[in-house]
Amino acid sequence: MRLLLIRRLAAPTLLAAALPAQSYDVNDKLSVSGLLAATGQCQNLSALLPGGTYGEVLDDTVDPPLLDGTLDAIGNECRGGMPFQVEVDFRPDESNEFFLKLGFAADNGLNTVSPWVLAPWAADLQDDVQDINGSGRDYLLAAWYKHTFTFSNESTLGASFGILDSTSYLDGNAYANDEYTQFMNEVFVNSGSYGLPSYAPGAALEWSSGPWSLNATGMNIAENDDGNSFNFWGVEAGYQAETPLGTGNYRLILAGASSAFLDPTGTRKESRLAWGLSFDQALGEVLGVFLRTAWQEEDAAVDYKALYSGGINLNGSGWGREPDNIGIGYAYVDGGNLDIESSQVLEAYYRFGVNDYLGITADLQYMSDDRAELDPLQENPDGWIFGLRLTAAF
Repeated sequence: MRLLLIRRLAAPTLLAAALPAQSYDVNDKLSVSGLLAATGQCQNLSALLPGGTYGEVLDDTVDPPLLDGTLDAIGNECRGGMPFQVEVDFRPDESNEFFLKLGFAADNGLNTVSPWVLAPWAADLQDDVQDINGSGRDYLLAAWYKHTFTFSNESTLGASFGILDSTSYLDGNAYANDEYTQFMNEVFVNSGSYGLPSYAPGAALEWSSGPWSLNATGMNIAENDDGNSFNFWGVEAGYQAETPLGTGNYRLILAGASSAFLDPTGTRKESRLAWGLSFDQALGEVLGVFLRTAWQEEDAAVDYKALYSGGINLNGSGWGREPDNIGIGYAYVDGGNLDIESSQVLEAYYRFGVNDYLGITADLQYMSDDRAELDPLQENPDGWIFGLRLTAAF
């Protein structure tokens, strides 16, 4: 169990959510947009850990299975990854929309060799865009149709169905939401709160009226980490406040999954239920703050039972660099019913906006896992991760 509700099936993405809106308009109905992110990260552990195997299984007839790589010791590793995504959006009129998203990637960064439970980069990397959620589908991330109903009181209701990303409807945040332009660690992205599933068949409803909103989604995921298909559902109620200091968004999220997850003994299948809050508030033109909390039941085997995270965002207009921003976040994740007592993550980044299309981010993370029962050959991993990320959006 990677995170609170389900393991990280595929890192969720709102394409260039924190970038200026960019797209190529073929005509007034059809637009194409894309994103390319190249990242290098280096981990520096306080102590070397016992090595092991990682990567794709090459031969599962031997014990242990033969994988495509080995590590003599887990320690000072440097790895890179480069996702590339394309979105096509077609709106024949104001009420109807067709959407397609393709994702490709080279390499997996540190995610396959990191000793921590939480992924250092929550991007859609090479393993995430192939055999997505155990469905056998590659590279096709999303494909859906949406119809929007507009009512006399100017409230709207959008209904979508197809291959969806639940993070488009649940657990948004102005300052901790996008792994390509904001924080990199998955604990500060959507998957860090509930392990929300991405890129699976389903349907969604989006209602809004003035400052109020209500979103709901249901999806069927082909395979979880136990090899079972399951149904996921989620609901979010939101309120947007306009204050003298700036805009604030306040969200309450409830999410669950059907009985398809093994309990800690591995003998029974259990359902899952999680709930939490996601807040962000501007405090003037320069400073913004965010807070996320989440909890879940422990009937199924889970690494974590609760998450508490928060931080600040500083806009570059405060020092004459409006395209830039600084993010600082801290997360404490309380252990569940497996071998993790707790995890802590501290992350800080500076994003330098080269122009409307290109940004360069220097990122620093401190990560620590406290394990409840250690194998004699294991140690609690803690250390630093240094990263450099270049993101281009069109």
